[in-house]
Amino acid sequence: MLDTGPIVAYLDSTDPYHEVVAGRLEGFAGRLITSCAVVTEAMHFVAETPSGPQLLADFLASSGARIYDLAQPAELRDAVQLMARYADTPMDYADATLVLLADALAIGDILTLDWRGFSTYRTSSRRRLRLMLDAP
Repeated sequence: MLDTGPIVAYLDSTDPYHEVVAGRLEGFAGRLITSCAVVTEAMHFVAETPSGPQLLADFLASSGARIYDLAQPAELRDAVQLMARYADTPMDYADATLVLLADALAIGDILTLDWRGFSTYRTSSRRRLRLMLDAP
C-alpha cells in the first residue's frame, strides 16, 4: 500500500525523502494500492507546483496503481471509529482508509513516511503493518 508522503516525495526531487522513496518504488514489481483519500491528500500537496497535479496523475496511471474509494456509509463509519481509537496518535481519514484496506485485502506492507502512526495502528484482527521504509 502507498501512503501520501511517499507519493509526494517521489514526485518532488527536492524532498528530503525523494531518493529513498524513488529507490523503493523503482525496484518494486508488485501492484501499488492506495485509497481515494490518499490521492486527494497527495493532490492537495502537489498542487503547489504547476506541473504537480499532472505528475501525480501520470504517476498513478503509469504505475498501474489500484485506487479504492472507501467512502460508502459503512466504510465512513469504520474510518471514523478508527480515527477515534487512534485520536492520540493521531489518525487522519486517509490513514484510516489505508488501515481498512489492509484489513479488507489482507495486505501487510505499507510505504509510508508516517512511522509513528503506522507503527501504532492495527487492523481489526490486531495485525500490524510492515513499514517498507525505515524511520530516520
